[in-house]
Amino acid sequence: MTNQGIATNSGALVDGQVLEEFEATLRGEVIHADDEGYDEARKIFNAMIDKRPGIIVRCAGVADIMSSVNFARDNDVPLAVRSVGHNVAGISLCDGGIVIDLSPMKGIRLDVEEQTVRAGPGLTWGELNHELQPFGLAAAGGFITTTGVSGLTLGGGLGWLVRKHGLALDNLLSVDVVTADGRFVTASETQNADLFWGMRGGGGNFGIATSFEFKVHPAGTVLAGLVLHPGAKMKEALRFWREFEVTAPEEASLGALLIHAPPAPFVPEEAHGAPAVGLGGVYTGSIEKGEEALSSLRAYGPPAADVFEPMPFTAAASMADFLFPSGYQNYWKSSFLKGLSDSAIETIVDFYKRVPSPMTVIVLEHNGDGAMSRVAEDATAFGYRNYPYNFLVTSIWTDPAEAEANIQWTRDLWEAMQPHLADAVYVNYLGDEGEDRVRDAYPEAKYERLVALKTKYDPTNLFRMNQNIKPAG
Repeated sequence: MTNQGIATNSGALVDGQVLEEFEATLRGEVIHADDEGYDEARKIFNAMIDKRPGIIVRCAGVADIMSSVNFARDNDVPLAVRSVGHNVAGISLCDGGIVIDLSPMKGIRLDVEEQTVRAGPGLTWGELNHELQPFGLAAAGGFITTTGVSGLTLGGGLGWLVRKHGLALDNLLSVDVVTADGRFVTASETQNADLFWGMRGGGGNFGIATSFEFKVHPAGTVLAGLVLHPGAKMKEALRFWREFEVTAPEEASLGALLIHAPPAPFVPEEAHGAPAVGLGGVYTGSIEKGEEALSSLRAYGPPAADVFEPMPFTAAASMADFLFPSGYQNYWKSSFLKGLSDSAIETIVDFYKRVPSPMTVIVLEHNGDGAMSRVAEDATAFGYRNYPYNFLVTSIWTDPAEAEANIQWTRDLWEAMQPHLADAVYVNYLGDEGEDRVRDAYPEAKYERLVALKTKYDPTNLFRMNQNIKPAG
């Protein structure tokens, strides 16, 4: 075999015979740079990322993962781990080395009586909940269905059940892991408890998760949707939403979105393509109680459109998918908010009225005051549980030539929002922003604990294509 470019960290090529012997150990498909399907296999959510790995190993099972980890470690080859490739930072790819692609591993085993599910690392939240829906159950995680179970859970797992049932990682019972030394271990409250703590919020720093065991919850038919207000009413609508959220029951996981109204039948024709604010989400519980709980939200204005209705949870979970399509240019900024003051609202709205791309979305999440906030702060590695709001700017555009204008607008908004932002961020919303910004995802004492854990389980930083926590020394 001729090595077409499997490079080590020093830039040297791996010996062709060594590569051939490695590939002979695999059951899954190996994709090389000169293979017909290579460009398709390296596509990820964010089209701004254009990395060219030496090989992509589409793992058929745990044995392929273990063999790939051992090959990368023993030959000093850069390693990236991909489950779905949704992360905006593009950390599921590397240049020259090996991508361990978990996307073929989509196994699901449901225990209806115990209300638990074992999920493979290549699943999306949409695929997982599709299998749970016939049983009236749902997994806690994901605001859109195309996000991967693996990456979202390891970093936190916000989603439509967060206020009633917490983060995805709060519902994690155990996780199987391949560590940097090639071992296969199970982490739970009773097995490798220190690793279990770190895997719940520390991202992919400590190993490759090969399966997840979750507690799942009743959520067959839910009340979901949004009300839409025109751009001229954005500030007033956000101020109303701020006050409404204080009284909303934890069965309701709700958010506010600044968008350009879609050309949908439920949107008045004169509003198509114009700036608007959507106030919506999911109420999980009795439809009658949900109608009552959301009545004031739906009556305010009145809105230009009201599309709240009972629907299967799988439909509710996918209702925002169209706002975050794969394969476009993406640049994100995010932080927790100290509070949603009138001044913050004015800044957000004023900037959005001159946004360069109509595809850009500003998201305001209200995730606290519920199950997530009741978990002890030091119970998991997840960074911050008690900020009332999360602020996310997802700048999206189609033409690479428009990158400068869109990135600059996002940065200018970010600077203008600084008086309102906490020095804290949800790690799953981070782009490629450097070590200091990763530190902002964790309180200092928690970060130091993560460094110690990284030093124990990955002292050479083999798993560094992530929001990286460096080992000591």
